[in-house]
Amino acid sequence: MKKKIAVIGSGFSGLSAASYLAKAGNEVHVFEKHEQPGGRARQFSTVQGFVFDMGPSWYWMPDIIESFFADFGYKASDFFELISLDPQFEMIFSEDKISVPESLKELKNLFEQIEKGAGLRLEKFMKSAKFKYEVGMQDFVNKPCHNWAEFISPKIARSALKLDLLTDFRSYVAKYFKSEKLRTLMEFPVIFLGASPKNIPALYSLMNYGGYALGTHYPKGGFYQLVLAMKKVAEINGTVFHFSKTVESINAQNGMITSLTINGQIYGFDAVIASSDYHHTETLLNKELRNYSETYWQNRTFAPSSLIYYLGINQTIPNLKHHTLFFENDLDEHIDCIYGERKWPEKPLFYACCPSRTDDTVAPAGKENLFLLMPLAIAINDEEYVREKYLAQMLSRIERHTGTTDLRSKIEYKRSYCISDFISDYNAYGGNAYGLANTLSQTAVLKPKIRNKKLENLFYTGQLTIPGPGVPPSIISGKIVANEVIKLKN
Repeated sequence: MKKKIAVIGSGFSGLSAASYLAKAGNEVHVFEKHEQPGGRARQFSTVQGFVFDMGPSWYWMPDIIESFFADFGYKASDFFELISLDPQFEMIFSEDKISVPESLKELKNLFEQIEKGAGLRLEKFMKSAKFKYEVGMQDFVNKPCHNWAEFISPKIARSALKLDLLTDFRSYVAKYFKSEKLRTLMEFPVIFLGASPKNIPALYSLMNYGGYALGTHYPKGGFYQLVLAMKKVAEINGTVFHFSKTVESINAQNGMITSLTINGQIYGFDAVIASSDYHHTETLLNKELRNYSETYWQNRTFAPSSLIYYLGINQTIPNLKHHTLFFENDLDEHIDCIYGERKWPEKPLFYACCPSRTDDTVAPAGKENLFLLMPLAIAINDEEYVREKYLAQMLSRIERHTGTTDLRSKIEYKRSYCISDFISDYNAYGGNAYGLANTLSQTAVLKPKIRNKKLENLFYTGQLTIPGPGVPPSIISGKIVANEVIKLKN
């Protein structure tokens, strides 16, 4: 029987859930508080002619994204042009740098140049990472994680030891490589999973395979092209989008949601999927109907927030790649400021994305589109003067690396985005940017549940539940939840 279903929020998980639910024949309505879809992956343009992606910029795990489109009879290329980046990115150290080539064979040669025998060890590392990727991204992450029984199968049992669930990522990497630079390069992909590499399971070496082996890509026109493509798929299947619509309360009776209050009006639904911030969604319910208390959320380990700058630069910046990681300072020192001392870092690491090096549509000719991101602890002071202090540091380090001077005077457009903005725009708990950390104690069944325990027809999707943070996991999350709603008894 056809259900009338509301999806709160149009981030990747919401777009995914809406698409699958509509394809199954349901009447699906997506309610988005902003004027455009995408959530953290929105895009904006300036009068000066710059086009900025607001959030995600690493197009990794292309097979997962391709799988989404295949489920609806499409390919990503039906909607946008995907460019393979070579080099994939550059990592800057205090004395030198490493450019990661597109070819895994070339990467193996690079490792061998840096450390004798490391090329062969990289090959072994990637073979194991490929196995983890295939099992993890096909078997593990597609479970609804209601209970551990879902993971009892001969295949998973046979795979258990090879998945290295009980080994920490740092120790695992150290078994393969002695060079500090190579270890840092291999640890980088897990940083945004929300914890130090010493607290992340070695299972997540699958990230190295999903990135380095499958390549780093870029959709021409910006990452937002993926948002528009997924929205188009949802609409083709019958989804209706409602923008500038804020859900103010979730109304329930007799163990079921009956309606939503949206911009002061009440609308009835048979089921609701919240791809909005999990904690915020629960504040829209009476306390007795919530899955988790405030104490529960206070005791979770969250992935970082971020200081972001969107800069339009009135000149080209030579020697700056599409993706550049500025790792001249100590990784552990910065990580401790995020998860230990919870303060602004004294010697920060940061990331620079310059898509205008690849795409002439995101900046006027002779100018650069520059996106700067520095990971931060959640729930700390982020006043403008503090942001500006770190902008000066980041620009100085870019100048040193590229041989440019006085970039600040070349800024034609500037916008900062930080903790308080994540809170006001996305109701993000503590101003987090990436959801919950993928620590062992917050993995799979131990993550917040995708179903409300007291309301049969309320579901949660996105980076605060399974399978976790990131664009491909969010797309998978939407599919998992859609399947659970489809199974609901009428």
